[in-house]
Amino acid sequence: MEQLSTRYDPSKIEDKWYDLWNKNGYFKPRGNGESFTVVIPPPNITGTIHMGHALNLTLQDIIIRYKRMRGFNTLWVPGEDHAGIATQNAVEKDLAKKGIHRDDLGREKFLELVWDWAKKYRARIVEQIKAIGASVDWSRERFTLDDGLNRAVKKAFVELYNKGLIYKGKYIVNWCPRCHTVLSDEEVEHEDEEGAFYHIKYPFKDGSGHVVIATTRPETMLADTAVAVHPSDERYKALIGKKVILPLVGRELTVISDIYVDPSLGTGCLKVTPAHDPNDFQIGLRHNLEIIEVIGKDDIINENGGKYAGMDKIEARKAVVKDLEEQGYLIKIEPIKHAVGKCYRCNTTIEPLLSDQWFVRTKPLAERAIEAVENGEIVFYPKRWKKVYLNWMYEIRDWCISRQLWWGHRIPVWYCDDCGATMASEEDLKKCVHCGSSNIHQDEDVLDTWFSSQLWPFTTLGWPEKTEDLKTFYPTSTLFTAFDIIFFWVARMIMAGYQFMDEKPFSHVYIHQLVRDKKGRKMSKSLGNGIDPLEVIEEYGADPMRFTLAMLAAQGRDIKLDSRFFDSYRKFANKIWNATRFVIMNLEGYEAAEIASLDLELEDRWILSRLHRTVGIVTEALESYDFNVAAKKIYSFIWNELCDWYIESVKERLKDTGKERKVAQNVLVKVLDNSLKLLHPFMPFITEELWQKLPTKGEAIIVSDWPCVNDDLIDPDAEGTYQQIMDIVKGIRSLKAEMNIPPSAKVKIHYVGVPLDEKISTMISSLSNSYKPHHEKSKLSGSAAAYTSDKFTLYVELGEIDLNAELKRLEKKISTLNSEVSRLERKLSNEKFINQAPEDVVEETREKHNEMKAQLERVKNLIADLKV
Repeated sequence: MEQLSTRYDPSKIEDKWYDLWNKNGYFKPRGNGESFTVVIPPPNITGTIHMGHALNLTLQDIIIRYKRMRGFNTLWVPGEDHAGIATQNAVEKDLAKKGIHRDDLGREKFLELVWDWAKKYRARIVEQIKAIGASVDWSRERFTLDDGLNRAVKKAFVELYNKGLIYKGKYIVNWCPRCHTVLSDEEVEHEDEEGAFYHIKYPFKDGSGHVVIATTRPETMLADTAVAVHPSDERYKALIGKKVILPLVGRELTVISDIYVDPSLGTGCLKVTPAHDPNDFQIGLRHNLEIIEVIGKDDIINENGGKYAGMDKIEARKAVVKDLEEQGYLIKIEPIKHAVGKCYRCNTTIEPLLSDQWFVRTKPLAERAIEAVENGEIVFYPKRWKKVYLNWMYEIRDWCISRQLWWGHRIPVWYCDDCGATMASEEDLKKCVHCGSSNIHQDEDVLDTWFSSQLWPFTTLGWPEKTEDLKTFYPTSTLFTAFDIIFFWVARMIMAGYQFMDEKPFSHVYIHQLVRDKKGRKMSKSLGNGIDPLEVIEEYGADPMRFTLAMLAAQGRDIKLDSRFFDSYRKFANKIWNATRFVIMNLEGYEAAEIASLDLELEDRWILSRLHRTVGIVTEALESYDFNVAAKKIYSFIWNELCDWYIESVKERLKDTGKERKVAQNVLVKVLDNSLKLLHPFMPFITEELWQKLPTKGEAIIVSDWPCVNDDLIDPDAEGTYQQIMDIVKGIRSLKAEMNIPPSAKVKIHYVGVPLDEKISTMISSLSNSYKPHHEKSKLSGSAAAYTSDKFTLYVELGEIDLNAELKRLEKKISTLNSEVSRLERKLSNEKFINQAPEDVVEETREKHNEMKAQLERVKNLIADLKV
C-alpha cells in the first residue's frame, strides 16, 4: 500500500487535484438525479478577489460538493461581471497616469483598451477561483458582456419597453462643473471639509410663528418646494400640512412628512430641494413635488434664482446668507465638519443636477416578487433578511437604468433626426421604421450594470434560447450573496425571473457574513487591515483557509478574522494527515470485511455510534446552511473522538496479529473513510489526497457517496460507558497536572464502590498511563479523587509527597483563583462592559469566568481529599 509523505504540504497537492478533477469532468453535471444549481455571483473585473469573495466561494463550494456527493445533478455556473462604472473608472485612472483622457481616444479605441483589460482580469479571477478550490463547471463560464448576454439584454430591454415598463424621465446625477461630465458614484471621492449649518427661519403663512431649518447649502433654498419632518417626530406632528413662506423668494411651501428625515440631524426639519439633492429628489417623487432648477451645468445660478441669477454658487451662497441676516431670517451659523463629494479627476466639488435618464417601472414587477417571499416560495437564510427585503420592496421606486459611460450594454434605442421617432430594437437599426430615413442615431448611454446582472440566473443557462440547460437547471437552487446587494441584485433577479421566465430564479437566498478584522472593523485599503486570500493560501493552504471561514460563518454574525485562526486549522490539517498516515502504516495484511460481521469491542461500538450521530448532525446543518455548526461537529469528531480517543484506544490491538487487529483495521478504515467524506466539502484537497491512499472503493472522493446514518450502529450504551472512561481518564490527567506529576509518570489508582469491568479497567490504565485500578473498601491515605459517580469513586495515589507543602501551595492557589473569579465577576456585572465591549470579548470573559470557577472547585476538593 502506498505510504503518505511525512508532512502535510498543501502546495504539492492542491494544483494537482484541481487539475485532475477538472480534466476528469467531475465539475460537470453527472447522473440523472434531481438538479441542484448555483450561479456564481459574478466578481467584478476590476481587481483581485478579497476575503469576502473567498468566504462566498467557499460556502458555495461546500454546498455544491455536498449535493454532488448526495447524488444531485449538480451544476455551478461560473462567470464575471463587466462592472461598467467600476471598470471604466479603473481604465480611465490607468490612462490618466499616462496623461491620456478617453476623449483623446474616442469611443471605439477606448473600448478596445477596456476589452484588453477585461481579458486580463477575467483570466486572473479564474486563477484565483481555482486556487480557492471552487468546483465550478468551467465549460459553462459566462461574462455579462458576451454575445449571448448581449442578445439577452437587448431582448429584455425591448420587451419591457414595449410593455410600457421602460420610460425616459429626469433623474439626479453627479455633475462635475469643471470636467462638464456626469460622474458615477464610484467616481465621486468624499473628503471631510470645514462647513457650517445655517439655521434659518421659515415663517408660517398664517403668522403663527416659524420652523427652523438647518442647511449646509443655503443657496439651494432658492429651489425649495417643501419642508419635511419625520412622521413620528412629536415636535412637529401638529405642523404637517401647514404652509410656510420661503424666505427671500416668497413661495408657499407645504410641511410634509417623510421617513427619510432624520429627527436627530440639525433641527429635524428638512428643506426639500428635489432638483439639487438625490434624496430630496426621491422625496419629491414620493410627494409629487414641483422640481425647480436654479444651478446650471456651469455652476452658475440660472434665471430661476431671481436677483441671484448670473452668480456662481459660492457667490450666491454669500449673498443669500447676507440677505437672510439683514432680513432677520438667519438665527445662527454653526461650524461643522462634513463629507463633501469631489470629482476624482480634478477635485472639484460635484453638483447634483437633473438629467434625462431611462427608468424601469418597478411597482408592477415587484408584486410577484413580494408574493414569492411572503408565501415562502423563496426563503431567506437567516430569516431576518426576509423582513429587510419586504420592507424595501413595499417602498420600491422606479429604477434609473441609464449611465453616461462607454463601457457596458449600449441602450438599444435609436432616434430619428427627421421624424423625431424613438425606436427600441433587438437588432441594430439602419433606417427609421416609421419614415424610412437613414438619418438616425443610437442612444449614447449604456445600461446600469445591474440590468444585465438581474438576468444572470437564466441568461447563464442560454436564455433567450430554449436550451436543454435552461430546461434542466432553471430555476436554480440557492443564491449566495452579501446583504448589501439584496436590493441592487437579489430583488431585481427575483423580479426578472418572474417577468421573463414566469418562475422564481432560485428557492433559497443565503446572506453570508461580512468579513471584518479581528477588532471588528471593516477591512479596507485605508486602514491597511485587509487579508489577501491568495497570500493566506500561499502560507497556509486553501483547505485551512476554507475551514477557518466555515468555522466562523455563524448565521447572522459578522466574521472577525484573525490570521492566527489559519494556523489553528493548519494544525487540524496536520492532525488529519498524521492520523491517516498512522492508519495506513498499520494496514499491513488488511482484509476488508462488513462491519456487521465483526465482533466489535466497546471502543469500536462507541466510535461507530459517534460517527453516525455526527453524520446526522452535519447533514442536517448543511441542509439548513449552518456551516459553522457542521464544521465544528466535524472538527470535534475527528480531532477529539477519532484521533485523541479511538486511535489511542486501539494502538495495542493493532500490534496483535489475529482477529483483534482485523477488527480494529476495518473500523479504522470505515470511520476514516466516512470522516474524510464529511470533511471533503470543507477541505477538498487534503481529503482527496488522503482518501486516495485508503483501501476504499471508488474513483475519487469528490464523486463518492455522502455517508448515510445507520441507526443500527447507534449504540447509547456504548456511548455512555465509553464517555465514563473518558471522564475518568480526563480526571486522572487533570489531577496529575494539578499535582505537578509528569504525564509520563505512571501512577497507582484505586477505587471504592461497585467493581469495575475488566475491559474498562484495562482501558483506563492504558489511556491514563496508570497501573490497573485495584478495588479498595475505603480511600487510601495520600490519595485524591479523580472521578466520582453514584456507583464508585476513583482515586490517584500521590506517593511520597510533602503533604504540608502541597497544602500550602494549593491554599495559595485558592487565593489567586478567588481573586481572579472576583475580578471577572465584577467585569461581567459592569453594564458598560456588557453593552459596549465586542460580543466575542464578552463571551470569552464568561468562558474564562466559568473555567476559573470550575478550577477553584477542583482545587477545593483536592485540598479536602489531602486533609483526610
